[in-house]
Amino acid sequence: MRLSTKGRYAVTAMLELAVNGDRGPVTLADISVEQGISLSYLEQLFACLRRQRLVKGVRGPGGGYYLGRPAGEISIADIICAVDEWVGFNRSKAEEEGSSRLTHILWNELSNDIFDFLKQITLGDLVARGSASLELQRENSEIINKAVKSI
Repeated sequence: MRLSTKGRYAVTAMLELAVNGDRGPVTLADISVEQGISLSYLEQLFACLRRQRLVKGVRGPGGGYYLGRPAGEISIADIICAVDEWVGFNRSKAEEEGSSRLTHILWNELSNDIFDFLKQITLGDLVARGSASLELQRENSEIINKAVKSI
């Protein structure tokens, strides 16, 4: 699995849908402004995401995109694979023996481990982590405010 800017932006955009999708379809223009990703780049990414049925579009006024499946059913690996083609390693005959073969095995195993790790994390997991983090920030803020008032 290759981790690229394209994959990172796709995950960011999909997370934007997961967090804001309860308000209705989210426009690419809104994601562009919120995340600082160019609109034309988002259009390219969403074409790939649509083909894999990770998002669905609504046309017309009030249109935009929403998740194609529940957030808990869309893994980070699904998103990255939708926008980045799987890149396999090409070996020449000279590389089939010796240390080059060993490094090929290393990189291939690492790629598989990354894929397996990202397959276990869903958009729903990220939303839950974000909610927990926000709650912790609110609690800390309340504690600090109480401490300041008591001084």
